[in-house]
Amino acid sequence: MREDILTIKEVAEYLKVTERTLYRLAQEGKIPAFKVGASWRFKRADIDAWIEAQKPGKVPPSDTGEGA
Repeated sequence: MREDILTIKEVAEYLKVTERTLYRLAQEGKIPAFKVGASWRFKRADIDAWIEAQKPGKVPPSDTGEGA
């Protein structure tokens, strides 16, 4: 069974980046994350959506000027 909540180590391995890089991205709010106590956690679905949004030519939904 696939885990829906990932640790910083698991996401770092998934994204092929260092844990240090991932800590920085999380602290700066550049990647979707939340804290449980002192530990960062990540929802797999949020990480997958974030990956898709990083592709060239993609515009985050909040930046399209639509809605509201």
